[in-house]
Amino acid sequence: MEHDPRPEAVGVEKLRAWWSHRQWLDRPHTGASAAEALAATGWARSVGGAAPYLGLFARAGLGRAAVDAEVAGLAVHELPSARGCTYVLPAADFALGLAVGAAAPEGELAAAAKHLGVGRDEVEQLCLAIERALADGGPLDPTTIREAVGGAVRSLGEPGRKRGPATTLPLALGLLQSRGRIRRVPVNGRLDQQRYGYVGWDQPVSGNAVDLARRYFSWAGPASLGHFRWFSGFSAATARAAVAEAGPVPVAPGSELLLPPELVEEFAGFEVPAEPHYTLLAGIDGIHLLHRDMSRLLDPADAARPLPAGRAGRTFGGETDPQTHLVLDRGRIVGLWEYDTERAEIVHLSFVPPDDALRATVARTEAFVRDELGDARGFSLDSPRSRAPKVAALREAAAAGRRAG
Repeated sequence: MEHDPRPEAVGVEKLRAWWSHRQWLDRPHTGASAAEALAATGWARSVGGAAPYLGLFARAGLGRAAVDAEVAGLAVHELPSARGCTYVLPAADFALGLAVGAAAPEGELAAAAKHLGVGRDEVEQLCLAIERALADGGPLDPTTIREAVGGAVRSLGEPGRKRGPATTLPLALGLLQSRGRIRRVPVNGRLDQQRYGYVGWDQPVSGNAVDLARRYFSWAGPASLGHFRWFSGFSAATARAAVAEAGPVPVAPGSELLLPPELVEEFAGFEVPAEPHYTLLAGIDGIHLLHRDMSRLLDPADAARPLPAGRAGRTFGGETDPQTHLVLDRGRIVGLWEYDTERAEIVHLSFVPPDDALRATVARTEAFVRDELGDARGFSLDSPRSRAPKVAALREAAAAGRRAG
């Protein structure tokens, strides 16, 4: 049969609805914990924004206090994992997350050795000094750690500032985190802030590429080898070998999209729900970021829409990642939204005629953001001021749509 990797080969609406179903976005799984939701649907990317909270609220109806309690109790934790990026993981995946992310700090150390004259022994000695400083408790913030270890930290001067690490401290902290020897703790217990202290830890590190592949295709399948390679950051050879051993199978003859064998029968009998089910999510939610292939979630007409507050000629579908938060219905992106802190309201642009269900979802999410989060930042440097042009553009586009309707 002719090779055809397109989602359309197996029905794009069914694929979208299935992805939504596997991501727990077709109905709220009320009563599930954050750890259970993350184990079932995948690790939640965290960059100092509201994404983990929004995702867990949409999937399991969890409020911030419930999520923060699981963070405090180490049922879930933010760790450097896939590609060396920070994700919120369930405790059952701490060892694997650290293992698959270990190459990133090693790569940073190798680059510092090559370009900045930093020796491994120097950094290993600093690691020992940091562990001694944290032995009496904590958490200690980076400034306090630097003071505690004294001359063990070395400035890398202007060359270091140009390349990234201004001192050797970030190199040592990265290595210790990847080894499970220390962990980073949010100062106020919240995942949407980026003020941290460090405490000592004794977390085993274990697992390999095959373990990650098995989890990944359970969360994200049907997905391609390319999708997995993006998520994992593995080389082509490592990713190919891991997928071969993990054993996902083509979702249809000739398709590059792969699915775990134990889900094939369920997928075959799955039907697209007849009624809409809306969710408001962050732009980096797993429904997008597990594949990082936004076109699969977009209808062509929506892909051609102008990018809110973007340069002339830029379209929504031309972006690698969404520049705003997303409204989804059965796996299709059907709108965009941002939070206006001045008016304490969600501003959203709908690609479909709004109905009572959509209005209710917006109102419910708006109340959650207003009452429990205070804002819905996309990432750590996002702010009401920097977001203002997007909010204004969305409000104007929504008003124009209402006038045209």
